[in-house]
Amino acid sequence: MHNKGSISSFDIAYIGGGSLNWATKLMGDLAFDGTIAAHIRLFDLDQAAAERNARIGMRYAGRADQTERLRYTAEPSLKAALTGADFVIISILPGSFDDMAHDIAIPERYGIRQSVGDTVGPGGFIRALRAIPELAEIAAAIGTFCPKAYVCNLTNPMSVLTGALYKVFPEIRAWGSCHEVIKIRKLLAFLANRRRGEVAFGYRDVKVNVLGINHFTFVDAASAGGMDMMTEYMAFAREHHADGWRENPIDPADEHVRYFEDMNRVKFDLACRFGVAGAAGDRHLAEFVPQSWYLDENERWKFGLTPVEYRIRERTEKQAAAAALDTGAALPPPAPSEEAIVEQIKALTGGPEHVGNVNLPNIGQMQGLPPGAIVETNARFSGLGIQPVHAGRLPAALEVIVRPHAERQTALVEAVLARDSAALLPLFLSDPLVSPIGLDRAAQMFRDMVAATTHRLPEALARLGKAA
Repeated sequence: MHNKGSISSFDIAYIGGGSLNWATKLMGDLAFDGTIAAHIRLFDLDQAAAERNARIGMRYAGRADQTERLRYTAEPSLKAALTGADFVIISILPGSFDDMAHDIAIPERYGIRQSVGDTVGPGGFIRALRAIPELAEIAAAIGTFCPKAYVCNLTNPMSVLTGALYKVFPEIRAWGSCHEVIKIRKLLAFLANRRRGEVAFGYRDVKVNVLGINHFTFVDAASAGGMDMMTEYMAFAREHHADGWRENPIDPADEHVRYFEDMNRVKFDLACRFGVAGAAGDRHLAEFVPQSWYLDENERWKFGLTPVEYRIRERTEKQAAAAALDTGAALPPPAPSEEAIVEQIKALTGGPEHVGNVNLPNIGQMQGLPPGAIVETNARFSGLGIQPVHAGRLPAALEVIVRPHAERQTALVEAVLARDSAALLPLFLSDPLVSPIGLDRAAQMFRDMVAATTHRLPEALARLGKAA
C-alpha cells in the first residue's frame, strides 16, 4: 500500500481477470465509489480476455473521471500479478463448462438430480477435485509474492477452496465472499417496509445473524430499523409454506429468472422444520439434504434445475456483450452492485467498519461445528483486520445435517492435497445425494465422473478414472 499525494493507493491482483461477471462488477463498483485509488492487475490463463477486461476497466474509470485513481493492466504471469499486492481477488472457473455438463449429466444417469452441482453432491465433489490443486498453487504463490495481502475468494465450492487456501498457507488473510444471504435480507426488508407502511428499508438496512456453511446458511436473528423481524418472518414462512411467495412473480419466459430464482418454498419449509430461516437460494439449500426432500419434485417446490446448456448460452451472450464494450458500446449506467468487496477493502484500510457474512475457519464463532472447518458467519472488517462475529449454534436437529458436510469438506481438502486417492471414494459415498444409490453404483459413477473431466487432475487422482 502506498501514497500518491494524499490518496492511498492499493495494488489489487485479480486472478481470473478475464471474468465475464465478477470483474466487471468490481470495475463498476470502484468507479462508482470514487474514493479508492488502485492498480488492478488482471491475470488469466486466457491472456486476451484479461487484456480485453483491462481496456473495459479503463473505460469505466474514464467515464467516472477516475483515470488518475484507477489503472487496469493485464499481467503475463501469476507472479507479475501478485508481487507486492495489497489485495488479491480469486474468481476462476475450475475446468470448463464441458466439465460442468458432465458433473450434472453423469449423476443424472444414475438417478441423482442436482440443481447447481457446484458445492456439494457429486458435482460439487468433482469440481473440488479440479479446483483444489489450482487454489493450492495460488495460495503458495501468495505466500511467496504477497504474504501480507488480504485475499477474497469468490470461487465455488467456496468452503472447500477457502479451506485449501488456509491449508497451504496457514498465515493467509483470506475470506470467502458469497452474496446468497442477500436473498433473505431482501425478503426481510420487504416485511419491514410492509410493517412500517412505507418503503424505508433496503436489504443493506437489514441486520441478520448468519450461521452455517456456505450455501447452507441460516438466520436465527434479524432486525431492521430497530424492529425485531424474526417473529414476523417465521409467521410469514408458515403462512406461505404451501404455495411459496415472491415479491415479483417468476416470468416463465425469462430463462435467467426461471433457472436462478425461486418462490422461497424450500426456505419456508426449512424454517418450519427447524425454527430458523434458511438464508441461501432454494436451489442451493436443496442439495444439502436427501434428494427426496426437494430435488425429486423441484417443480412442486418451485425452483429450477440450472442447466449447463443455458450457462453456455449465457456465457456466449456475455462474451458478445464484453466484445461490444471493448469496441465502444455504451457502458451500463453507474450503480453499485450487490457485492461487498469495495466496502470490505475500504474498511480494512481505515474506512468505515463493515460487518457482513463471510466464510472463515472456525475459531469458535460457530459452536457445534469442528474447529478449523470453514463456516459462514458474520465478520467485522476494520483496520484491525477480519474478526469473526460469534454466531452461536444451530438447532440440534439441523446441526446433525450440517456437521457432516463441514467435516467432509475439510477431509476432502486434506485428501487432495495429500494425494490420498484412497480416501476420496469413502468421502464421495458419504454425501446424502450419493449414498442412497449404493456402494457399487456410486463407485462406478465416481470413476465415470473422474474419467470425464477434461481438466487437469493430479496423476494420483486421474488414475482413478482410467480404470473406468
